[in-house]
Amino acid sequence: MRSLSIAATGMLGQQTNVEVISNNIANMNTTGYKRQRAEFQDLLYQDLRRVGAPSSDAGTIVPTGIQIGVGVKVSGVYRVNGQGNMLSTENPLDVAIEGNGYFRVTLPDGGDAYTRAGSFQRSATGELVTGDGYTVQPGITIPQEAVDVSINATGEVLVKLAGETDLTNLGQLELAVFSNDAGLESIGQNLLLETPASGAANVGTPAAEGFGTIRQGFLETSNVNPVSEITALITAQRAYEMNSKVITASDEMMRSVATLR
Repeated sequence: MRSLSIAATGMLGQQTNVEVISNNIANMNTTGYKRQRAEFQDLLYQDLRRVGAPSSDAGTIVPTGIQIGVGVKVSGVYRVNGQGNMLSTENPLDVAIEGNGYFRVTLPDGGDAYTRAGSFQRSATGELVTGDGYTVQPGITIPQEAVDVSINATGEVLVKLAGETDLTNLGQLELAVFSNDAGLESIGQNLLLETPASGAANVGTPAAEGFGTIRQGFLETSNVNPVSEITALITAQRAYEMNSKVITASDEMMRSVATLR
């Protein structure tokens, strides 16, 4: 019976759906995390009677035909890049992006990665780095004698040095935008990699056309909505149970046929 394998694909699909939802819930408090959504596609169809086929010598054709689907599959896991809320931290090295863009950081192998998590720190040499010690481009070093750090909306890093009244400009943070944000590859640690699907990174300065602005002393929270995720989890659970009921019903039907005398 086809229903056995069809329902099995449904259970596998909903299992993946629950895994995606559970990852969203687990990252509710992850800085800059963007929730994900599983998308489904129906599988191929078996034509028991092809639609439009001739049904007689008089030229009549079959108006609807008989097509039986063979189930469902997960076509992709889509990243929803909505803006998260702004959480005030009062930490001068915490920065959030309001609008489009990603911070560009340098990985240990020399490659570039991108992140929305702006919880930056200073290295032993005063360089602005991520929580894992990766350099934030374009590589800004804050002197030890700096008594105050200010980062404006355009990403300029200004410091006040001891004994001086004027602010010193150390450089300007960069942002990268992509034509298809959903095509970026997640590698963990709040980092994303460029892929052929995302397109090449367009690097520019904050507040320029098409780029977001910088807010110092804030962090962007996850855009996961707990109520929506719990609702989606209940829906996925019910769908899984319904598919399991189909398997049970099909098994009972086959048992009835097997016991015919």
